[in-house]
Amino acid sequence: MPQTITCGYKALLAEANAKVETVTPQEALRRAGEGALLVDLRDPRELERDGRVPGAFHCPRGMLEFWIDPESPYFKPVFGEDRAFVFFCAGGWRSALSAATAQDMGLKPVAHVEGGFKALREAGAPVEVPSAYPTVL
Repeated sequence: MPQTITCGYKALLAEANAKVETVTPQEALRRAGEGALLVDLRDPRELERDGRVPGAFHCPRGMLEFWIDPESPYFKPVFGEDRAFVFFCAGGWRSALSAATAQDMGLKPVAHVEGGFKALREAGAPVEVPSAYPTVL
């Protein structure tokens, strides 16, 4: 017999969107120009397939909590900086949940991009294609 889900993804998204700030792609780019860090939560395969926003920090969604927590052996110092963070994913779902989680963990200020990477690209954000990525030696 299948499990009964008592709180589906729609309810989780509504709860997250009610407690975190949602910004337009244009607002996200403006904030990035003023020092906010764009945080790309997409899977590495999505970056390879679709490209990435130059200057955005890549944090795979599965590592977010571990990279934010200073007590974690996986902590990334960028999350300890005194700055604003604007999360995005492909379409805005993962980023809403991630921004809510980050805020619950004490990271602030945080926001997420309505429509995600797709909306950023459609708004004219610069996008690096995989062949333009810097080579790491």
